[in-house]
This record gives sequence, C-alpha cells and structure tokens, in this order.
Amino acid sequence: MTVQTSVRPPPPPPSQTGSDFARLSKKVIAAGLMSRRPGYYTARIAAVATLYVGGWAAFVLVGDSWWTLAVAGFLAVVFGQVALLTHDMAHRQVFRLRKASERSGWIAGNAGIGMGYGWWQDKHTRHHANPNHEDLDPDVLPDVLVWSQDQARAAKGLPRLLGRSQAFLFFPLLTLEGFSLHVAGVRGLANPALKNRRIEGTLLFGHFAVYLAALFLVLPPGMAIAFLAVHQCLFGVYLGSIFAPNHKGMPILTGKDRPDFLRRQVLTSRNVRGGWFIDVALGGLNYQIEHHLFPSMPSVHLRKAQVIVRRHCEELGISYLETSLLTSYKQALASLHHAGAPIRESRAAA
Repeated sequence: MTVQTSVRPPPPPPSQTGSDFARLSKKVIAAGLMSRRPGYYTARIAAVATLYVGGWAAFVLVGDSWWTLAVAGFLAVVFGQVALLTHDMAHRQVFRLRKASERSGWIAGNAGIGMGYGWWQDKHTRHHANPNHEDLDPDVLPDVLVWSQDQARAAKGLPRLLGRSQAFLFFPLLTLEGFSLHVAGVRGLANPALKNRRIEGTLLFGHFAVYLAALFLVLPPGMAIAFLAVHQCLFGVYLGSIFAPNHKGMPILTGKDRPDFLRRQVLTSRNVRGGWFIDVALGGLNYQIEHHLFPSMPSVHLRKAQVIVRRHCEELGISYLETSLLTSYKQALASLHHAGAPIRESRAAA
C-alpha cells in the first residue's frame, strides 16, 4: 500500500514574490529606466521653443500673404509638440518637484497654447486611474460620441444625433478639438476645486489676447480669420490623431470591472509600432502601454521599457497589442461604428 503525503511546494524565488506589477516594476527600476533625463528634456524643450519662436517670426515676416496659411499649418504641429511636452511635465517626467512641474505646465499649457493646465491635469489623472472605464474615465463619457452600445441605447441629444454616422464623422469632428480644448480650459476656471485659478486664468486669457491681437494686427480681417481656422483646426486634428490610437477600440470596462493594475492598464491600451518619426510625432505615446504602467518614466525610455514589459506580459499570458498607426485608426473607427449600431437599428425600425 502506498501512503500519499502532502508536500508543500517550495517558496517562490525572491524574483517571483509580490504582485505581477510589483515584479515588473523591479525589472524596470533595475534597468535604470525610471531615472531622470535632464539632458534629453533640456534639448527637447530648447528645440520646441525654437520652433515656436521661429514659427511666430515666420508669421510676422510672411505677413499679408496667403502663404501665411502654410505657417498656420506649421504652428499647428508646433502647438501639438508643446502639448506633448506639457503632458510630460504633468506626469513629472521632466521635473521631480511638483511646483516646478506645475509652473512649467502653466507656461507651456496656459500661456503657450491656451490649454488650461489644471483642468486638463485633473481630467487626465482620472483617465490614467481607470482607462476606458465607462463610468470612471472622462475620456469615454458620451458627451459628443458614444463609445459603447450601452451608451448608444441611452444616448440623447447630440450623441444620438451623431452616433449613427460617428465613425465617418470622427476625423472631421477633430477639427473642433482645439477650440473645445480652449473652451474646456475656460470653463474649468469656474470650478472652485481648481487651485491657482487666478494665475491660470491670467495666463489663459493672456494667451487669447496676444494670439488674437497678433493675428488682427499683422493680417487683414479675412486672412486673420482664415489663419485662425486653419491653425486651430489642424491643431485639433493633430492632437486627436495622437490620442486616438491609444485606447479607442480597446475593451470598455463597466460597473465593477476593475482588473488588477497591470491588466487594467495593458488590456485597455494599444501600442503603435514605428521608428523615430512615429516616436517624435506621437511624443512617445505610441508606447501607450508602458506609459500607462509607468507614467513618470521619461518618454525617451519607453522604447527600452517595451522589451521588458512585453516579455513580462507574455510570461503571464496577458494580451499585449501593438499595431501600425493606420491599423490603430481602422480599429478605432470600426469600434465607433459598432458602438453606434443600436442608434442605426432604432432609426431603421422607426
């Protein structure tokens, strides 16, 4: 007769203790990828500042000519790059201290491009905590578009009006994103919970005043309005094109759907493959999975972190999605079309 005895398995090695994310974090820290990169950010800030000043100098030099619309397109890209730098500042990738990050964010965001830094940081922080959660992520609220079929069934007003054809309207609607960003920043000043409202308001309205004064002093009224439209519309399209690939078309969480931190961030995010051009154009946000896992990591380190994170996810059997930029847009638009199906069906039934 054989006697069966229970054998306690040996304790896991030190590298296997802790949560799945804790073990990943140890690997990333050991690789030195959370260290500051002051030289990189000094060069990047100097480059963007030079382009910003150069763009406005070109605007004055070109002056009363329709070639000024080409300058408007150039400045739209520069404004997008300033927004990406502001994003890194908000995550304390650039400066370790909160005050330095906050003040640089005011200069770049409020004064530089007319974006309310405090309002945006609060919104973005809530997004990072619960990406793609229908109830908790402000980026998937049905304010203009619907992001799930449940939202489509409950939609009223503008979301219901646009929902039927929202996939076709998505990129045209991005032309309004720059204007929406300015309006939201101004509206955010009315929130008593927003700290430093006086400073932010002064810088924000100061930007609007100088911007409009420059346009109407240098250009005739019709050309000034054309410049404003081209600049702000292309700025909106560029911003939307940067952020659309990150989460749109990825799983939507609802109710009590709250996986652990590692899975919550990885499963709702999408990476975009590409070389140095994609890295620059998307400001490192093409490594969205790594950014969401380690938001304070300098963006220049995200490419190296990807190797570690992807291998860790493979070991755990966690789905890790990376596509081309074009495929990411296709997936986002297909998801929007799918989300709007209940609105199309209800109209067809009527």
